[in-house]
Amino acid sequence: MIETDRVIIVGAGLGALYAALKLAPRPVLVISPEHLGEGASSAWAQGGVAAAMAKGDTPTSHAVDTVNAGAGTVDPEIARMVTAEAAQHILDLTTLGTPFDRDAGGGYVMSREAAHSAARVVRVKGDQAGREIMQSLIGAVRQTPSVQVAEGVLASGLEVQNGTATGVWLEKSGAPSGRVLVRAPAILLAGGGSGGLFAVTTNPPRIRGQVIGMAARAGARIADPEFVQFHPTAIATGEDPAPLATEALRGEGAVLMNNRGERFMLAVHPDAELAPRDIVARAVYLERQEGRAPVLDTRAALSAEVLTRFPAVAEACTRAGIDPSQQPIPVAPAAHYHMGGIDTDAHGRASLDNLWICGEASSTGLHGANRLASNGLLEALVYARICALGIAEKLGRIHEAPDVTLEFPTGGEVVDEGAVNRLRQAMTDGVGVVRTASGLRKALATIAGIEAANPQEAMRNMTATATLIAAAALMREESRGGHYRSDFPQADPAQAERTHITLAEALEIRAKALEG
Repeated sequence: MIETDRVIIVGAGLGALYAALKLAPRPVLVISPEHLGEGASSAWAQGGVAAAMAKGDTPTSHAVDTVNAGAGTVDPEIARMVTAEAAQHILDLTTLGTPFDRDAGGGYVMSREAAHSAARVVRVKGDQAGREIMQSLIGAVRQTPSVQVAEGVLASGLEVQNGTATGVWLEKSGAPSGRVLVRAPAILLAGGGSGGLFAVTTNPPRIRGQVIGMAARAGARIADPEFVQFHPTAIATGEDPAPLATEALRGEGAVLMNNRGERFMLAVHPDAELAPRDIVARAVYLERQEGRAPVLDTRAALSAEVLTRFPAVAEACTRAGIDPSQQPIPVAPAAHYHMGGIDTDAHGRASLDNLWICGEASSTGLHGANRLASNGLLEALVYARICALGIAEKLGRIHEAPDVTLEFPTGGEVVDEGAVNRLRQAMTDGVGVVRTASGLRKALATIAGIEAANPQEAMRNMTATATLIAAAALMREESRGGHYRSDFPQADPAQAERTHITLAEALEIRAKALEG
């Protein structure tokens, strides 16, 4: 066991690094499973950051769009607060060196994405926003003496005493090792979402709900776990994770077609390709289920410009032998973003004392049942600052703290990747784009079996999050936002409220489902 006066930040994406900078000069220890900048969902984000910065646009309009997209369960006060702060964070990132796209007059180039009433997504080099923002933050972190980064280290559990989070259990990442407990004055979890729990995902391989799971296993309350956003246009070329065809392509006029030559979204929603993501994802899913091979056609809208304006898309297509300037791109829905997560109050605090959450691992009430496009990075920025302020206020005077030296005992077991793949397939089959009671019960049974046979802490964290998602989905007998039940296809006004659940409650639901 190690004691430190450093604040522990679990995760190494945008929220984690931004919070570390906002806490400076207070000493922090950032826990990064990979080399800094690798393996974080933030670095893979293509669209950008939503912010009302264009002439005629307002934070109020942005908040209204956020509430409307969230299908009845967004906290409007949180939406107002987050959207009001957005522009300041763009300026902050610009100061740190992020090269946002600019027009000839020096203004920010704004793009439009689904369910936004205006062009308000600030981009970098077309589809490079996440990578470029992360590079700016990494550069700043490397130059900040108060920030220690422990690379190749995985957080696998929380120590809790009398309802207070007091420490984090750490182990080597990707290699068998014993665990070390590090006790700290405050803990911030910023370790990503749950997309990798599904067989088809756009998330980095390690993003499999572990942070949510470890908090849930420690007793933290979870909110809205059933609401998983499936991106409608992952590039369907067999890669794992699936490359993303950013929504900005549809914002520029790219259209969805099937093998009959039909632009099928025209019959589905008045906004066609720019309908809310859940609607587009289900339409693409159903086209694939019916064997109609949906594609995203960028040829008329962008022609050869797609190769230079959207380099990540062009590179993914090239790997598959596709020229998007001459050929349509095959697409499929993929688990992309988890609206649910560790329940937080307006100040980013979890139900356990001394524990703060920001980024995709949190559930603040901003996203509701269906996240508005490009609000994910924005939420991480806003709550990273809020959490940093809250931690600083609680801890008071800054104390010097030496670097933490981590020496791991021998032992430990690596997670069985075969078991992980079975878990991912069960989640896609039973808890995916379209859900039913029978499919959810089957998924819960598979999760329980995998959990019983795999005692590793990392696996238990995954199965905890998977159980929470499936159990909450089984209990919500309606369709709303990212949660669609074909046996309850309509929204029920009586259920237009957020889910709040503990792992103990989810395990009870699982046990009853297995009995039935």
